[in-house]
Amino acid sequence: MPAITDKAMQAKPGEKDIWLKDDAPRGQGRLEGRITPAGSRIFYYRYTTAEGARERITIGPYSARGDGGATFTVQQAREKVAYFQSLHRSGFRQVRAYVKDKHEEELRLAQEAKEAAAREEQARREAEQQAAAERARRLTVQQLFSRWQATDLRPHVLANGDRQGRKDGGALVEQQFRKHVFPLLGERLADEVRRADVMEVLDRIKAAGLGRTTNVVLSSLRQMFTFALVRELVRADPTHGISKKRDGGGKDVERDRYLTEAELVELARLAPGAGLNARTECAIWLILGTACRIGELMGTVWSDATLTDAELQAQADAVNAKVGRVDLASKTWKIFDTKNQQDHLVHLSDFTVGLFQQLAALREVDDKGKPLPWVFPNSLGKGPVCTKSINKQLQDRQRSEAERMSRRSKNTNALALPGGRWTPHDLRRTAATLMSRLGVAESVIHLCLNHKPQDKLARIYIRDDRMDDRKRAFDALGLHLARLKDGVAVGANVVSIRDANVPGVSPSQPEAVASEGRMRRV
Repeated sequence: MPAITDKAMQAKPGEKDIWLKDDAPRGQGRLEGRITPAGSRIFYYRYTTAEGARERITIGPYSARGDGGATFTVQQAREKVAYFQSLHRSGFRQVRAYVKDKHEEELRLAQEAKEAAAREEQARREAEQQAAAERARRLTVQQLFSRWQATDLRPHVLANGDRQGRKDGGALVEQQFRKHVFPLLGERLADEVRRADVMEVLDRIKAAGLGRTTNVVLSSLRQMFTFALVRELVRADPTHGISKKRDGGGKDVERDRYLTEAELVELARLAPGAGLNARTECAIWLILGTACRIGELMGTVWSDATLTDAELQAQADAVNAKVGRVDLASKTWKIFDTKNQQDHLVHLSDFTVGLFQQLAALREVDDKGKPLPWVFPNSLGKGPVCTKSINKQLQDRQRSEAERMSRRSKNTNALALPGGRWTPHDLRRTAATLMSRLGVAESVIHLCLNHKPQDKLARIYIRDDRMDDRKRAFDALGLHLARLKDGVAVGANVVSIRDANVPGVSPSQPEAVASEGRMRRV
């Protein structure tokens, strides 16, 4: 074998192993070098055992700049061999013990390397899973909206019977987002949306003169990002700090329009000549006499309707109406599953019974001659008339001639009143105002309006529906409306209901502070 030198160890590999060796005293072993066909260069200690067997101990790989541990220079390898030779001189057992320890160490290192590789692979897989989860969480604004709509906006019933979500399943919000939000932010990652991006959306809506829509979109965005923040889909809410009053469409203004008694007298005079549908004129006074919502009135059915309440409600859902059965014999109108998720029983005064009797005279039959169940049927008789129909009829008659819409009523100002434009909901507010002036307690008025008590303890512990008080309130309201409808204006030498001690009205109830003008929304 050639001698071991740096030049020899750096020789070009051959087709077979190339072995190099150092001269050494006989019986103490020597240094050998090996160059494999693959180019590996390795040092060994070669010695003879007591039994005459020749063995090799691997020292390590060759390197011109070895560190004496992972790799060895020629000199470092010789120093290692000198150590082995000293062991050999002390006895073969120490060499064998070293070999055994070396083998066990190699096994240990191999096991540690295997475990380290397994840990590295596990860490790699966990990193990939975390990255995949992160990618799944990083939704676009449009994807976030879809998840929010499916989870929170869809109507569903909780275990305690409370309804959650929105009746339209978020259709209105989706319509607004498709028009105002998605064109700018739809494809943006939700967790990358910043306050400036939200303001760009709001500024465009506001620039179009849609102040109310600006606030509605801001409110919807805030709800959606709160939903995302709780689920750690975003790191921050980009709507935080944005104010409706300062940055949106301005502070929401509560509508406070109600009709004064003088206006009601005027309305009674104008309505017959306004070209209204006969049912619509009755509807105006029924809202005033029952303080109901327009959707509740449009969903009214006669007590002899043979369809089930569920079947009727299925038809009413198409026009956002609430089904209720009116029974003239018992002078009651029961509205099912109202806005506050409870049934509501309305006592019918003589005034409102008379109005329902007028509507009964207008009742139509279907193609089989069977009376229609709906008090306000649509043109097909297959359900109630749309809740917007009444409002359109009223608004068309409160316009200037320049505002008249084509193919709509020509009686543009037939129902115009001094206090300005009014809506069906303003009639509900008017009914509450009249009750207050008649001396009805505020708590009873809220029950007549079917409002949930604001006091949680009152909702839990006070289970009395005060039906007798509500009956007296509706009777007093009906009597007062009958006089106004007959043209008896305020201050026209008419004895007030309070002074006349009409049953159901408390003489000690304080008067309302203002007799004219506007008041807060009820």
